Amino acid sequence: MSGVPHPAARGSEAGGATDPSGIPGDLHRGLEELNVPAYAVDRFGIVRWINSAAKKLVGDIRGRQQSSLVVPEQARAAKESFLRKMMGTEKSTEATVVVVDPDGKRVEIELSSTPLHEGHRIVGVFGVVRHLKADAPPLPHPHLTPRQNEVLHLLAHGHSTAQIAAELHLSVDTVRNHIRRMLRALGAHSRIEALAVAHRAGLLRHH
Repeated sequence: MSGVPHPAARGSEAGGATDPSGIPGDLHRGLEELNVPAYAVDRFGIVRWINSAAKKLVGDIRGRQQSSLVVPEQARAAKESFLRKMMGTEKSTEATVVVVDPDGKRVEIELSSTPLHEGHRIVGVFGVVRHLKADAPPLPHPHLTPRQNEVLHLLAHGHSTAQIAAELHLSVDTVRNHIRRMLRALGAHSRIEALAVAHRAGLLRHH
């Protein structure tokens, strides 16, 4: 079975006598009409269900790989997070990602997602958009790799090397290597100088 069960319980299980929650009504219809974008992905990473609010945000994306919905520099991280959920090593997570809307505009959103279980098996991922940011995120630096760009933004938010390692599921030594290469790419000699260069180049959002 490659499909994802409905995000809500199915048929007689939903609100029926066998449902221990005792919730009456059609939960699937409630999710569909919710004014919060929501989606479900199968165990192969294919989007199988989205509600109306999600369609307004990114169009009808059913049948597409979930990692293809984020901008290219975040695709690898999206794949890695999905695989960790499917292996059961990552539970409910929150992440800030950039998607492209139907008009081709980059939109930054905050996602909350969690594995979908069928019995003892993980069969997919269910997620909702927690927050939609109106201002467009800055474009990545052309000489930074996607991972270096992530590290740069985490540094800008005050993260330490250890915190970045935990956030990106990397070793501290790997993060230090990314920082060294990032400094060379930006022509900077310190983290503070790198952030100043990034701000001048418009690589970081001004708060």
